[in-house]
Amino acid sequence: MPIHMIRQPATEQQIREMLEIYVQFIKVAVDVDRGILAGGGRYHADGERLLLEDGSRQEDIWGADWKPGSRTVEFNAIINIRPRHGNRSPELMSRSLRERVEAIVRRLLEVQQQ
Repeated sequence: MPIHMIRQPATEQQIREMLEIYVQFIKVAVDVDRGILAGGGRYHADGERLLLEDGSRQEDIWGADWKPGSRTVEFNAIINIRPRHGNRSPELMSRSLRERVEAIVRRLLEVQQQ
């Protein structure tokens, strides 16, 4: 189950590998401060762990799913339940955080198909 740390736009090969588990979508953990993400794996927490090991701060990491077929981002992840950061739901409620997460996901994963 490949999990990739994505700092630059992903290659088509990386996208294919991150789609291996769920086929239709990629679970991502996004560091909104550093502008990077970890994608793939069975759980958002897999990517979160990788980001933490790489020096990210917990409060900067939010979970989402990227659906390349429809080019949509969904903002529902257990790692988003953080009452101390004002998010009491798996759904990422902050509009500004959603916009930041989506911008990073699109910049790094919206690979142009050839």
